[in-house]
Amino acid sequence: MTGLVVDALGYAYGAKQALRDVSFRVAPGRFCALLGPNGAGKSTLFALMTRLFTTSQGRIAIMGHDIARSPRRALGQIGVVFQQPTLDLDLTVTRNLSYFAALQGISGRRAAGRIEAVLDRLGMRERAGERVRDLNGGHRRRTEIARSLLHDPAVLLLDEPTVGLDAASRAAITSHVHALAGDTGKTVLWATHLTDELRDTDQLVLLHRGQVLAEGESGMLRGNMKLDAWFLSRTAEEEAPCPTG
Repeated sequence: MTGLVVDALGYAYGAKQALRDVSFRVAPGRFCALLGPNGAGKSTLFALMTRLFTTSQGRIAIMGHDIARSPRRALGQIGVVFQQPTLDLDLTVTRNLSYFAALQGISGRRAAGRIEAVLDRLGMRERAGERVRDLNGGHRRRTEIARSLLHDPAVLLLDEPTVGLDAASRAAITSHVHALAGDTGKTVLWATHLTDELRDTDQLVLLHRGQVLAEGESGMLRGNMKLDAWFLSRTAEEEAPCPTG
């Protein structure tokens, strides 16, 4: 299977086990939501998938490349949008993208074509000449997503990409990324704690306290419940104190 494979993954901060036996797979063309409350282990998992952290517990494969054995090949297949913004505020949108393209070995007409294509896809062409500092939060996030797509990655990782945005901006960005998965066949892993960003047809991995509590299609998992109520009920059960005696 291509796409993203996480198998029996574990990670500890000293004596504290942050991830324990985490396993799931995301196929090409699928939008998968990694849903969990704050502190669930989502960012730790993203750090492992991007080699910011390493572990000997379990395995990560990206498009068939084991990230521990072939890190360059694996990392070359991913585009990442981290939770914290990383754009240069004093450069224009185009200059930010051109700089990143150069880091990826893309230059000249090829870079210009790629930049135009990703800006068109994300509805950002008219903002190309504006400084990032002058953009609103939603357009800054679209620029970060555009940057992550410049080298045409097969797998797109987004860690809480809508944090701090208003409802309209969040809806627009989630719609764009859903379309990316459906139209281009990219594998998308979208980490969030916000249930309104999911669709019933999305794959869902529920992560809590470093463990996968449920995995499957969102609509099937929630059943007759609203997704937010299902989410709260599953995580609340895990938070409940154990009976004594």
